[in-house]
Amino acid sequence: LQLRRGIRLSAPAAIQVTVRDALNQALDEELERDERVFLLGEEVAQYDGAYKISRGLWKKFGDKRIIDTPISEMGFTGIAVGAAMAGLRPVCEFMTFNFSMQAIDQVINSAAKTCYMSAGSIAVPIVFRGPNGASAGVAAQHSQCFAAWYGHCPGLKVVSPWSSEDAKGLLKASIRDDNPVVMLENELLYGVPFEMSEEAQSKDFVVPIGKAKVERQGTHVTLVAHSRPVGHCLEAAAVLAKEGVECEVINLRTIRPMDIETIEASVVKTNHLVTVEGGWPQFGVGAEICARIMEGPAFNYLDAPAVRVTGADVPMPYAKILEDNCIPQVKDIIFAVKKTLNI
Repeated sequence: LQLRRGIRLSAPAAIQVTVRDALNQALDEELERDERVFLLGEEVAQYDGAYKISRGLWKKFGDKRIIDTPISEMGFTGIAVGAAMAGLRPVCEFMTFNFSMQAIDQVINSAAKTCYMSAGSIAVPIVFRGPNGASAGVAAQHSQCFAAWYGHCPGLKVVSPWSSEDAKGLLKASIRDDNPVVMLENELLYGVPFEMSEEAQSKDFVVPIGKAKVERQGTHVTLVAHSRPVGHCLEAAAVLAKEGVECEVINLRTIRPMDIETIEASVVKTNHLVTVEGGWPQFGVGAEICARIMEGPAFNYLDAPAVRVTGADVPMPYAKILEDNCIPQVKDIIFAVKKTLNI
């Protein structure tokens, strides 16, 4: 009726989309856009994916594009890497990145090094993706964060999304990239809805690899995180704002190549730095950020030592109360901020 009267009803600018649905959209759009793209992994086809990321894709694209594999990471990762060398664009799903240890020879020795060792003549356009880091109640063998492991290796790009826009934009960018990309998702974020802008709903939307995002502006301290801890940082920032402390929160989004320039610009403004991650402290992402800041021009602007908030330096316990104490919580971030600000 309103349309008949000449009143134009515009679609809402932003909608709520879960990370799971954002990843599903990205896969659907890229499979449709480029026939060389295919998905393989355990239970990705008829079962719609262990986490329902590939829901509906097998029915739409069929057996040649959505391929169920045996429980053999080394085998199906090797097949995917060979397919990428031969000109296809595989998306290789690990049920958890802990199981990528079975295939790390293929990821590092076969995928990461080939472009360099072939003097650029062989590209390996492949995406390795799946949940990374701690979930809930899955103990030591399913809870490790591999951001530092894979971020250590030249030849790979490593991305770690937080929001639905991150997830969709980074997956699309990763599939289109001619290099091997490791995409570290978080199982506990899959069902979390985030606001998705009108721009992000477009089939052309990509998030550039290697560019961090300032999620919240602040003047007193810089908080840098990736994946789920970004949300913890924003919660901590909201609490601290009531006490007059304004935190600048940076969502790293890419582990390698790292956007150190955005972090430096923030540290120059705030004069304080706290890094937050779910992984172990030794040789971690936070350790790398601290080293890069110390070696660069922003070091002279620091008014206090940089502080790291990390997972505990132990294999993940099974018991919930111990697990909670091994994973950075909002209270740990608040404590670290007050420590570095000496308040």
